[in-house]
Amino acid sequence: MKNKIFGKLFTLCLGVMMSVVAVACVDQHAENISGEVKSSEEIRIIATSNATLWICDALDLDLAARCATGGDIPERYKDLPEIGTAMSPDVEAIALLEPTDIIGPDTLMETIKPTYDALDLPYTFIDLQSVEGMYDSIELLGQKYGKESEAASLVEEYHQILDEFEKGIEGKPKPTVLMLMGLPGAYIECTPNSYCGSLIGVAGAESVVQVDDDMNFVSWNTEELLKLDPDYILLTVHGLPFDAMEMFAEEFKTNDIWQHFRAVQEGHVYELDYTLFGMSATFEWPKALNVLKEILYDGTYKAYNMGAS
Repeated sequence: MKNKIFGKLFTLCLGVMMSVVAVACVDQHAENISGEVKSSEEIRIIATSNATLWICDALDLDLAARCATGGDIPERYKDLPEIGTAMSPDVEAIALLEPTDIIGPDTLMETIKPTYDALDLPYTFIDLQSVEGMYDSIELLGQKYGKESEAASLVEEYHQILDEFEKGIEGKPKPTVLMLMGLPGAYIECTPNSYCGSLIGVAGAESVVQVDDDMNFVSWNTEELLKLDPDYILLTVHGLPFDAMEMFAEEFKTNDIWQHFRAVQEGHVYELDYTLFGMSATFEWPKALNVLKEILYDGTYKAYNMGAS
């Protein structure tokens, strides 16, 4: 199941070796909701991930508490009580706050939902596995909390940015891309069902890793990947970025098969900013698109220095 295996990815980021990682999708729509909306005076919302904090801020929602996070957070939420991290929320602390809604990403639903249900806690799991899913979720939250105007403005801006990008690449060849996500000691391939993998399609390119199910990530051997013959290889990381990039350096140094990839021979391997190409969609997605434009169409992005390995 998706979130059980998704949890293994984070375990790996703490240094546990992984042999095969497969992450299947849960409901890709933000429809997993319990509890009724109360009056504005009674609303006590808790946001359990950094991405949801920024969505709540954009919708002008007040919060009763927030997740602990090392990332930047909206100023209005900085002094709120913390209820643990996205992966390890303090459910007892959450229950004591008597929330009317707990908003978090649906990638964690399968792990956390049973506990919420056991404590009769209301929740809204939103889809952050694609840019489109994020804006669908924004519309849903806007309807739920009377913030339709704020949501509509955000959705309109999304379409304007996307339309402008598509005009900028109109008529250009459609490149093929292999995107790898590095973890300490291992790497996995991003499918179009993952957030970072979905950005390939948004950028007008095609992922060479295609699956018949809802897997977010797969673990294929390099011989299989070589047959896919991607025009570009993109590297992102998760968890412990320095350690993960060291893993990539060692992989390209010791695994000779990579030298047979056309993308490697042509110098079309690129290291991505993991804060832009991560597990969840964020409002930074236009920056990620611009990076892909520089790589795939403009040729202005600095290639990964494989000699540094």
